[in-house]
Amino acid sequence: MEYARGTMTGMALDALSDCDDETLLAHYAAGDAAAARLLTARLGPRVFSHAARLLGDAAEAEDVAQEAMLRLWRIAPEWRAGEAQVSTWLYRVTANLCIDRKRRARGGHTALDAIAEPADPAPSAAGQLQDKARMQALDEALATLPDRQRQAVVLRHIEGLGNPEIAEIMEISTEAVESLTARGKRALAAALAGRREDLGYADD
Repeated sequence: MEYARGTMTGMALDALSDCDDETLLAHYAAGDAAAARLLTARLGPRVFSHAARLLGDAAEAEDVAQEAMLRLWRIAPEWRAGEAQVSTWLYRVTANLCIDRKRRARGGHTALDAIAEPADPAPSAAGQLQDKARMQALDEALATLPDRQRQAVVLRHIEGLGNPEIAEIMEISTEAVESLTARGKRALAAALAGRREDLGYADD
């Protein structure tokens, strides 16, 4: 019987893995812990990455990501299907939590520590150092942007979201998103302009 139960569980997990975020959330609200694990695995890393970019601190971002997911679990029973994407709701909550933390602790930004890089294919030692330097330079440049510009740039050019979804997350118009991302890109280009050679972009 235990073997049979394990087989059925595996089949159930396979079926759940094909569900969209909203369906998984509904399963969780109905008491399915496996749905919560799948949704956490799917969305948790994205939430953490977004928080890390906005805060510039991995430890703080981890706390924010956990709080954002907890809020999702709390709202699950009242979730109204079709009103918003789960990921959009999570990005908005994450951004608001980041803003709250920054307001409570205005005192500068901390650059991200080393960002984990994929082991395969393994780049050369020099390549690893250059990639790390580029990421750190980007994080430092992002930290100089006003909060709203940074959020828009991260969502558009790092998270890869479209302007309409960003507008929904930030609760502004698509025109405002376009303006924020354009100004943010110009500011980043200006901040990084003097570092092209030492970051290995001189011949790009």
